[in-house]
Amino acid sequence: MNPLSPTVASAAPPGARTARIALDIGGMTCSACAGRVEKALRRVPGVITADVNLVLERAEVAATPEATDASRLVEAVEDAGYRASVHSDAAEVSRAAGPADEAEEHAARRDTMLLVFAVAFTLPLLLQMLGGLVGLPWRLSPVGEAMLATPVQIIVGWRFYRGAWKALRNLSGNMDVLVALGTTAAWGFSIAMVALRGEHAHGHLYFEGSAVVLTMVMVGKWLEARAKRGATAAIRELMALRPQSARVERAGRVEELPIDRVVVGDIVIVRPGERVPVDAEVLEGESELDESLITGESLPVLKQPGGGVTGGSINGQGLLRLRATAVGADTTLAQIIRLVENAQSGKAPVQRLVDRVSAVFVPVVVALAVLSFAAWLIWGGDLEPALVAAVSVLVIACPCALGLATPTALVAGTGSAARAGILIRDVDALERAHRVNTVVFDKTGTLTLGRPTLLSLTALNADEPELLRAAAAVQAGSEHPLARAFVDYAAERGIAADAARDVRARPGMGVSGRWNGRLVLIGNAALMREHGLDISEAVPALSEIEQAGRTAILLAMDGCVVGLAAVADPLRPEAAEAIAELRERRIPAVLLSGDAERVAAAVGRQLGIEDVRGEVRPENKAAAVEQLRRDGRVVAMVGDGVNDAPALAAADVGIAVGSGTDVAMETAGVTLMRSDPRLVPAALDVSRMTWSKIRQNLFWAFVYNALGLPLAAFGLLSPAFAGAAMALSSVCVVGNSLLLRRWRP
Repeated sequence: MNPLSPTVASAAPPGARTARIALDIGGMTCSACAGRVEKALRRVPGVITADVNLVLERAEVAATPEATDASRLVEAVEDAGYRASVHSDAAEVSRAAGPADEAEEHAARRDTMLLVFAVAFTLPLLLQMLGGLVGLPWRLSPVGEAMLATPVQIIVGWRFYRGAWKALRNLSGNMDVLVALGTTAAWGFSIAMVALRGEHAHGHLYFEGSAVVLTMVMVGKWLEARAKRGATAAIRELMALRPQSARVERAGRVEELPIDRVVVGDIVIVRPGERVPVDAEVLEGESELDESLITGESLPVLKQPGGGVTGGSINGQGLLRLRATAVGADTTLAQIIRLVENAQSGKAPVQRLVDRVSAVFVPVVVALAVLSFAAWLIWGGDLEPALVAAVSVLVIACPCALGLATPTALVAGTGSAARAGILIRDVDALERAHRVNTVVFDKTGTLTLGRPTLLSLTALNADEPELLRAAAAVQAGSEHPLARAFVDYAAERGIAADAARDVRARPGMGVSGRWNGRLVLIGNAALMREHGLDISEAVPALSEIEQAGRTAILLAMDGCVVGLAAVADPLRPEAAEAIAELRERRIPAVLLSGDAERVAAAVGRQLGIEDVRGEVRPENKAAAVEQLRRDGRVVAMVGDGVNDAPALAAADVGIAVGSGTDVAMETAGVTLMRSDPRLVPAALDVSRMTWSKIRQNLFWAFVYNALGLPLAAFGLLSPAFAGAAMALSSVCVVGNSLLLRRWRP
């Protein structure tokens, strides 16, 4: 993905061109940080929208190209106290395919060492506190407590002081402010008591509170970082699929080239066990390829000359000679990565509310801490309980749990869907999918194999070989599956297809053309009636064919109906199971087909679909979907062809079958990477589960703060317990989201 590529932003004026700029953001610790980065970006002249994802540490900016550039955006983020760089897919792919990023590894090692240091110095204080609860007499001296707590406060607390300073410098607050204020108050009061009372300061010290808070927050952040890496594993796995080099045959020599030097048309050699570097067509060789990480299909797929292979799939036992058909950003893998990234970096509508809450969260908590301190001091008259209550309020408040509730669930849910071969284009599609209560299916290529077979050709007052030769000639120039059925049927009987003239396709009706000077019509009854032809002689045979669930095609020459063909398109083996799964979820299915009513009804009976609508022309499919929506249904449309694109766009959720056309996939909000109808209920399931996790996370995050803050204000929680609870709240939210990684269709 080009980080500065033209696109259209929803907030832009009509007809305006915008640039979409992706930035990697560093230094964010909670949702308040993400909100501050968004504000800084939106203040840059020319920026239309800016969305920051805390989990991915990514900013997506839409701006007018004339008014801004990436360097100004980076500068704005850095002025706000954070790190920023232009996001590069190429660098990320390289990093995913090879060793981890050096800076990332260094940061992980540093945090681990810091955590070990914090635990080592805090553990004696914690053991002393726990021993006192069970009546053990062992205690450290006040000076000993200070010597253990002070290094933790200075060394471990430095990151929170730094983050708090950056926030306050920009007149805002974040979690660092709360932790820094709370622990400094507890530690500073304890230091003052040691200085004033020396060995008599026992009972007035809160060193264990400040040290345990900092250590537990560090534990929480360490676990949270590991969990977030797990949530983003899907996109890393996809990026790691692309090899960094390819064996290319040029001028009779095979040389290994960097992947970015491979161009369309290059001959690529793939040895057994290697990954295919680009999308390509098989020229020579035969092998079974593992495409599981791309399509979710667990079984190897046989590839032969003339077939297509997808970059990132793993070659089996055969040597393949390929011709590159798509490279770089145009490959299927690159498009998949873009779709997954778009879905993961978007913001759910509920997240907007959370962002508004987070923006005022820290100031409200600080105000509550001040009020608690003042109330205890006025009515209790003692400094220590007032200080304990204020510190507990500061450290138990957790804006992180609120900020992580939605993005972690989205990242985990869309990642699991991608591993199963379900690509969700954006958050809007995911949000609508969980409300779907009606699924509309196109028939051909969706519920059927899309490979119609001509079963029989009956001549009526005509010579059958001549009729077949005429039909094959008219159909020879068409790519329609029905046309191929005629051509293949003729080829099996040794009849070569001649060239016809003036061939015209009639969508939803058939085709016409001139062969040897004679007008030939091939299509349904509507096409014949349009030309004023009498079909009464063919009606009995036509009815018999349609009642058997087959498609009847009429053939006419020179103004007379002279033949009748029976065509069958076998149902996909998984189609009936998919409809049954929808029925179990109480989601009715609707079948739209261009076939005759009786043919469509027969297919519906085989699949268990009650609402079947036949003779629906392509332009009327969208109208049928719109009517269902007007009736109060939330509609998902499933299709695979160009003629399905208007209906896919008209539906609340368009679901394109991956074997279909690019137009259908570009129009749909959800793309199924393999032609398995069972992925339709699976896509609805993963949407429901993701939104369920979002609701669970937000509920517990709000409940945690709603209960914890009053308890702390009333002095019912110690600072150490409050710190532990705050750290665990974020870990629980992320951990709950990570349960989505176990989802399988």
